[in-house]
Amino acid sequence: MFVTAVESRPAGVAGTTPAHRPFGARVGAFVALTKPRIIELLLITTVPVMFLAQRGVPDLLGVLYVVVGGYMSAGGANALNMYIDRDIDAMMTRTERRPLVTGMVSPREALVFGIALAVGSTLWLGLLVNWLSSGLALAALLFYVFVYTLGLKRRTAQNIVWGGIAGCMPVFVGWAAVTDSVSWSALVLFLVIFFWTPPHTWVLSMKVREDYARANVPMLPVVKGNLVVARQIIAYSWVMVAVSLALWPLAHTSWLYPVSAVVLGAFWLKEAHALHARAKAGVVGAKLKEMRLFHWSITYLTLLFVVVAVDPFLR
Repeated sequence: MFVTAVESRPAGVAGTTPAHRPFGARVGAFVALTKPRIIELLLITTVPVMFLAQRGVPDLLGVLYVVVGGYMSAGGANALNMYIDRDIDAMMTRTERRPLVTGMVSPREALVFGIALAVGSTLWLGLLVNWLSSGLALAALLFYVFVYTLGLKRRTAQNIVWGGIAGCMPVFVGWAAVTDSVSWSALVLFLVIFFWTPPHTWVLSMKVREDYARANVPMLPVVKGNLVVARQIIAYSWVMVAVSLALWPLAHTSWLYPVSAVVLGAFWLKEAHALHARAKAGVVGAKLKEMRLFHWSITYLTLLFVVVAVDPFLR
Protein backbone atom coordinates (compact mmCIF):
# COMPACT_ATOMS: atom_id res chain seq x y z
CA MET A 1 0.00 0.00 0.00
CA PHE A 2 2.79 2.42 0.85
CA VAL A 3 4.77 1.45 -2.25
CA THR A 4 2.07 2.70 -4.61
CA ALA A 5 1.72 6.07 -2.88
CA VAL A 6 4.44 7.78 -4.89
CA GLU A 7 6.65 6.92 -7.77
CA SER A 8 9.76 4.98 -6.83
CA ARG A 9 12.82 7.16 -6.90
CA PRO A 10 16.46 6.29 -6.35
CA ALA A 11 18.11 7.01 -3.03
CA GLY A 12 21.10 9.26 -3.00
CA VAL A 13 19.86 12.19 -5.03
CA ALA A 14 22.35 14.38 -3.18
CA GLY A 15 25.24 12.09 -4.08
CA THR A 16 25.42 9.87 -1.00
CA THR A 17 26.38 6.26 -1.73
CA PRO A 18 26.58 3.24 0.60
CA ALA A 19 30.37 3.67 0.71
CA HIS A 20 29.96 7.21 2.07
CA ARG A 21 27.46 6.51 4.85
CA PRO A 22 29.44 6.30 8.11
CA PHE A 23 27.80 4.61 11.09
CA GLY A 24 27.38 7.76 13.15
CA ALA A 25 25.77 9.63 10.30
CA ARG A 26 23.49 6.68 9.65
CA VAL A 27 22.32 6.62 13.27
CA GLY A 28 21.67 10.34 13.10
CA ALA A 29 19.73 9.85 9.88
CA PHE A 30 17.41 7.26 11.43
CA VAL A 31 16.83 9.57 14.39
CA ALA A 32 16.05 12.38 11.93
CA LEU A 33 13.42 10.14 10.33
CA THR A 34 11.42 10.36 13.56
CA LYS A 35 11.36 14.21 13.44
CA PRO A 36 12.44 14.75 17.08
CA ARG A 37 11.54 18.46 17.11
CA ILE A 38 7.91 17.66 16.31
CA ILE A 39 7.79 14.87 18.89
CA GLU A 40 8.94 17.32 21.56
CA LEU A 41 5.65 19.16 21.14
CA LEU A 42 3.68 15.91 21.23
CA LEU A 43 5.28 14.90 24.53
CA ILE A 44 4.70 18.39 25.94
CA THR A 45 0.98 17.79 25.46
CA THR A 46 1.05 14.20 26.77
CA VAL A 47 2.89 14.27 30.10
CA PRO A 48 1.09 17.27 31.68
CA VAL A 49 -2.26 15.62 30.97
CA MET A 50 -1.09 12.64 33.03
CA PHE A 51 -0.59 14.99 36.00
CA LEU A 52 -4.06 16.45 35.46
CA ALA A 53 -5.67 13.01 35.19
CA GLN A 54 -3.88 11.81 38.34
CA ARG A 55 -4.60 15.12 40.14
CA GLY A 56 -1.01 15.01 41.28
CA VAL A 57 2.15 13.09 40.45
CA PRO A 58 1.42 10.04 38.28
CA ASP A 59 3.44 6.84 38.51
CA LEU A 60 6.82 7.96 37.18
CA LEU A 61 7.63 4.58 35.67
CA GLY A 62 4.32 4.80 33.84
CA VAL A 63 5.28 8.25 32.57
CA LEU A 64 8.55 6.82 31.27
CA TYR A 65 6.68 4.02 29.49
CA VAL A 66 4.32 6.53 27.88
CA VAL A 67 7.16 8.84 26.81
CA VAL A 68 9.10 5.98 25.21
CA GLY A 69 6.02 4.45 23.60
CA GLY A 70 4.77 7.83 22.43
CA TYR A 71 8.12 8.65 20.87
CA MET A 72 8.17 5.32 19.08
CA SER A 73 4.63 5.73 17.77
CA ALA A 74 5.06 9.32 16.59
CA GLY A 75 8.49 8.46 15.22
CA GLY A 76 7.05 5.60 13.23
CA ALA A 77 4.37 7.87 11.78
CA ASN A 78 6.96 10.47 10.84
CA ALA A 79 9.26 7.91 9.23
CA LEU A 80 6.39 6.60 7.10
CA ASN A 81 5.45 10.17 6.23
CA MET A 82 8.99 10.81 4.98
CA TYR A 83 8.89 7.57 2.99
CA ILE A 84 5.68 8.62 1.25
CA ASP A 85 6.70 12.26 0.75
CA ARG A 86 10.27 11.66 -0.41
CA ASP A 87 9.45 12.99 -3.88
CA ILE A 88 8.12 16.35 -2.74
CA ASP A 89 10.75 16.63 0.01
CA ALA A 90 13.36 16.68 -2.76
CA MET A 91 11.65 19.71 -4.31
CA MET A 92 11.54 21.89 -1.21
CA THR A 93 14.47 23.81 0.22
CA ARG A 94 13.52 23.22 3.85
CA THR A 95 13.32 19.43 3.38
CA GLU A 96 16.04 18.78 0.81
CA ARG A 97 18.48 17.53 3.48
CA ARG A 98 16.17 14.88 4.87
CA PRO A 99 17.69 11.35 5.04
CA LEU A 100 15.70 9.87 2.16
CA VAL A 101 16.51 12.79 -0.11
CA THR A 102 20.24 12.69 0.58
CA GLY A 103 20.32 8.90 0.30
CA MET A 104 21.64 8.42 3.83
CA VAL A 105 18.67 6.07 4.34
CA SER A 106 17.11 4.05 1.53
CA PRO A 107 13.33 4.02 0.94
CA ARG A 108 13.14 0.35 1.90
CA GLU A 109 15.02 0.98 5.14
CA ALA A 110 12.72 3.88 6.02
CA LEU A 111 9.62 1.80 5.31
CA VAL A 112 10.82 -1.12 7.45
CA PHE A 113 11.95 1.26 10.20
CA GLY A 114 8.59 3.04 10.28
CA ILE A 115 6.57 -0.18 10.36
CA ALA A 116 8.83 -1.63 13.08
CA LEU A 117 8.31 1.46 15.25
CA ALA A 118 4.56 1.31 14.67
CA VAL A 119 4.32 -2.34 15.71
CA GLY A 120 6.81 -1.94 18.54
CA SER A 121 5.07 1.10 20.03
CA THR A 122 1.68 -0.60 19.90
CA LEU A 123 2.97 -3.63 21.80
CA TRP A 124 5.03 -1.50 24.19
CA LEU A 125 2.09 0.68 25.27
CA GLY A 126 -0.34 -2.22 25.31
CA LEU A 127 1.81 -4.51 27.45
CA LEU A 128 3.38 -1.90 29.75
CA VAL A 129 0.65 0.74 30.05
CA ASN A 130 -2.82 -0.35 28.86
CA TRP A 131 -4.46 -1.31 25.60
CA LEU A 132 -6.66 1.79 25.43
CA SER A 133 -3.64 4.11 25.30
CA SER A 134 -2.02 1.74 22.83
CA GLY A 135 -5.07 1.75 20.57
CA LEU A 136 -5.35 5.53 20.67
CA ALA A 137 -1.67 5.94 19.76
CA LEU A 138 -2.07 3.47 16.89
CA ALA A 139 -5.18 5.31 15.68
CA ALA A 140 -3.20 8.56 15.62
CA LEU A 141 -0.40 6.92 13.64
CA LEU A 142 -2.77 5.40 11.08
CA PHE A 143 -4.70 8.65 10.75
CA TYR A 144 -1.50 10.62 10.13
CA VAL A 145 -0.21 8.19 7.52
CA PHE A 146 -3.37 7.22 5.67
CA VAL A 147 -5.77 10.14 6.13
CA TYR A 148 -3.38 13.10 6.24
CA THR A 149 -0.30 12.05 4.27
CA LEU A 150 -1.96 9.83 1.66
CA GLY A 151 -5.45 11.32 1.60
CA LEU A 152 -5.41 15.04 2.33
CA LYS A 153 -1.98 16.63 2.04
CA ARG A 154 -1.75 16.77 -1.76
CA ARG A 155 -5.46 17.20 -2.45
CA THR A 156 -6.96 19.99 -0.35
CA ALA A 157 -6.10 23.25 1.38
CA GLN A 158 -7.96 21.87 4.39
CA ASN A 159 -5.23 19.23 4.77
CA ILE A 160 -3.78 20.51 8.02
CA VAL A 161 -7.19 21.28 9.55
CA TRP A 162 -8.36 17.68 9.56
CA GLY A 163 -4.94 16.07 9.35
CA GLY A 164 -4.05 17.86 12.57
CA ILE A 165 -6.34 15.49 14.47
CA ALA A 166 -3.42 13.06 14.68
CA GLY A 167 -1.42 15.64 16.63
CA CYS A 168 -4.28 16.07 19.11
CA MET A 169 -4.42 12.39 20.06
CA PRO A 170 -1.51 12.41 22.57
CA VAL A 171 -3.84 14.18 25.00
CA PHE A 172 -6.13 11.16 24.96
CA VAL A 173 -3.16 8.81 25.18
CA GLY A 174 -1.85 10.55 28.31
CA TRP A 175 -5.25 10.59 29.99
CA ALA A 176 -5.96 6.96 29.10
CA ALA A 177 -2.54 5.89 30.39
CA VAL A 178 -3.53 7.07 33.88
CA THR A 179 -7.25 6.33 34.03
CA ASP A 180 -7.79 3.69 31.32
CA SER A 181 -10.56 5.97 30.05
CA VAL A 182 -11.10 9.33 28.34
CA SER A 183 -12.94 12.37 29.73
CA TRP A 184 -14.48 15.72 28.85
CA SER A 185 -11.39 17.44 30.27
CA ALA A 186 -9.20 15.55 27.84
CA LEU A 187 -11.58 16.46 25.01
CA VAL A 188 -11.22 20.17 25.83
CA LEU A 189 -7.43 19.95 25.58
CA PHE A 190 -7.81 17.89 22.39
CA LEU A 191 -9.86 20.74 20.91
CA VAL A 192 -7.36 23.37 22.06
CA ILE A 193 -4.68 21.61 20.02
CA PHE A 194 -7.13 21.07 17.14
CA PHE A 195 -7.75 24.82 16.80
CA TRP A 196 -4.10 25.65 17.57
CA THR A 197 -2.68 23.50 14.77
CA PRO A 198 -3.92 25.37 11.66
CA PRO A 199 -2.67 28.83 12.70
CA HIS A 200 0.63 27.33 13.87
CA THR A 201 1.10 25.57 10.54
CA TRP A 202 -0.29 28.28 8.28
CA VAL A 203 2.13 30.96 9.49
CA LEU A 204 5.05 28.65 8.74
CA SER A 205 3.50 27.89 5.36
CA MET A 206 3.29 31.61 4.66
CA LYS A 207 7.04 31.81 5.22
CA VAL A 208 7.86 28.88 2.91
CA ARG A 209 4.99 29.37 0.48
CA GLU A 210 7.24 29.05 -2.58
CA ASP A 211 8.48 25.67 -1.36
CA TYR A 212 4.96 24.27 -1.18
CA ALA A 213 4.01 25.85 -4.50
CA ARG A 214 7.04 24.26 -6.17
CA ALA A 215 6.04 20.86 -4.80
CA ASN A 216 2.38 21.42 -5.77
CA VAL A 217 1.15 20.97 -2.21
CA PRO A 218 -2.07 23.03 -1.78
CA MET A 219 -1.38 24.57 1.61
CA LEU A 220 -3.79 27.42 2.32
CA PRO A 221 -1.18 30.19 1.77
CA VAL A 222 -0.46 28.70 -1.66
CA VAL A 223 -4.06 28.71 -2.90
CA LYS A 224 -5.23 31.85 -1.08
CA GLY A 225 -3.64 35.23 -0.40
CA ASN A 226 -2.09 36.31 2.88
CA LEU A 227 -5.17 38.29 3.89
CA VAL A 228 -7.47 35.27 3.59
CA VAL A 229 -5.03 33.17 5.60
CA ALA A 230 -4.75 35.88 8.27
CA ARG A 231 -8.54 36.01 8.58
CA GLN A 232 -8.66 32.25 9.05
CA ILE A 233 -5.95 32.51 11.70
CA ILE A 234 -8.00 35.12 13.58
CA ALA A 235 -11.09 32.89 13.53
CA TYR A 236 -9.27 29.77 14.73
CA SER A 237 -7.39 31.77 17.38
CA TRP A 238 -10.51 33.17 19.02
CA VAL A 239 -12.15 29.73 19.10
CA MET A 240 -8.96 28.19 20.54
CA VAL A 241 -8.78 30.70 23.39
CA ALA A 242 -12.49 30.32 24.16
CA VAL A 243 -12.26 26.52 24.19
CA SER A 244 -9.21 26.62 26.47
CA LEU A 245 -11.28 28.33 29.17
CA ALA A 246 -13.77 25.44 29.23
CA LEU A 247 -11.24 23.34 31.14
CA TRP A 248 -11.70 25.55 34.20
CA PRO A 249 -15.24 24.37 35.13
CA LEU A 250 -14.87 20.86 33.71
CA ALA A 251 -11.66 19.95 35.54
CA HIS A 252 -12.39 22.16 38.57
CA THR A 253 -8.99 23.81 38.23
CA SER A 254 -7.55 26.35 40.62
CA TRP A 255 -7.33 30.06 39.80
CA LEU A 256 -3.96 29.49 38.09
CA TYR A 257 -5.30 27.82 34.96
CA PRO A 258 -7.99 30.33 33.90
CA VAL A 259 -5.73 33.31 34.66
CA SER A 260 -2.90 31.75 32.66
CA ALA A 261 -5.21 30.78 29.79
CA VAL A 262 -6.51 34.35 29.56
CA VAL A 263 -3.06 35.96 29.70
CA LEU A 264 -1.47 33.55 27.23
CA GLY A 265 -4.48 33.77 24.96
CA ALA A 266 -4.37 37.57 25.04
CA PHE A 267 -0.77 37.58 23.85
CA TRP A 268 -1.68 35.08 21.11
CA LEU A 269 -4.62 37.20 19.92
CA LYS A 270 -2.47 40.33 19.95
CA GLU A 271 0.03 38.67 17.60
CA ALA A 272 -2.71 37.19 15.41
CA HIS A 273 -4.45 40.55 14.98
CA ALA A 274 -1.12 42.29 14.32
CA LEU A 275 -0.39 39.77 11.55
CA HIS A 276 -3.85 40.37 10.11
CA ALA A 277 -3.29 44.15 10.16
CA ARG A 278 0.00 43.79 8.29
CA ALA A 279 -1.57 41.46 5.73
CA LYS A 280 -4.52 43.83 5.26
CA ALA A 281 -2.07 46.67 4.63
CA GLY A 282 -0.48 44.60 1.86
CA VAL A 283 2.79 43.99 3.68
CA VAL A 284 4.80 41.13 2.18
CA GLY A 285 8.20 39.54 2.64
CA ALA A 286 10.19 39.87 5.84
CA LYS A 287 8.09 42.82 7.01
CA LEU A 288 5.05 40.55 7.31
CA LYS A 289 6.75 39.02 10.38
CA GLU A 290 4.62 35.89 10.23
CA MET A 291 7.21 33.89 12.17
CA ARG A 292 6.52 35.95 15.28
CA LEU A 293 3.21 34.15 15.67
CA PHE A 294 4.82 30.81 14.79
CA HIS A 295 7.38 31.10 17.59
CA TRP A 296 4.78 32.39 20.03
CA SER A 297 2.49 29.48 19.16
CA ILE A 298 5.10 27.04 20.45
CA THR A 299 5.60 29.11 23.61
CA TYR A 300 1.83 29.36 24.12
CA LEU A 301 1.23 25.63 23.92
CA THR A 302 4.23 24.80 26.10
CA LEU A 303 3.30 27.24 28.87
CA LEU A 304 -0.39 26.34 28.80
CA PHE A 305 0.37 22.65 29.30
CA VAL A 306 2.96 23.38 31.99
CA VAL A 307 0.15 25.12 33.84
CA VAL A 308 -2.06 22.07 33.27
CA ALA A 309 0.59 19.97 35.03
CA VAL A 310 1.14 22.43 37.90
CA ASP A 311 -2.49 23.34 38.59
CA PRO A 312 -3.46 20.11 40.45
CA PHE A 313 -0.96 20.96 43.19
CA LEU A 314 -2.75 24.25 43.97
CA ARG A 315 -6.20 22.82 44.65
